[in-house]
Amino acid sequence: MGAGHVEKLTWVLWRERELLEGLLYRLELEELVMSSGRTRWIAASARDVEEAARQIREVEVLRAVAADEAAETVGLSPNPSLSALATAADEPWATILTEHRDALMVLSDEIIKAAATNRGLISSGLRAAHETLLGLGNGAKTYTADGAVAVGQTRSAVLDRSL
Repeated sequence: MGAGHVEKLTWVLWRERELLEGLLYRLELEELVMSSGRTRWIAASARDVEEAARQIREVEVLRAVAADEAAETVGLSPNPSLSALATAADEPWATILTEHRDALMVLSDEIIKAAATNRGLISSGLRAAHETLLGLGNGAKTYTADGAVAVGQTRSAVLDRSL
């Protein structure tokens, strides 16, 4: 395999790993922001996540081009998997590509889990906001001294519109 093409691919893979780690970091920050109940920074956190995802999409194009160039030098079809490239590569490139593949898989799994957690928090937040809005027209539910639920008069409520 042409060492120059594989070396170029490994540099792109390093950059992609850095960006994926940055995305995971931003997703974890977003989770902390949402878990805290402080809504002030939710929009900024979501923008940070989207920006990280945009950068990753750009690097994925570079990776596809570099992988196609590396594949061409060993007679593989365009759009090869990292596993196929690693199998066709000489050492030390085979090991390096395998390590990149393994690291990318771990990062992808962590990102999927973090994103699922954040979707759950968003869903919970929307559900709570919906319940609050539904309760604005009803009598306020409170508890009596003996623990029974009492429905009182409708009263004004403050609604956090930053959601």
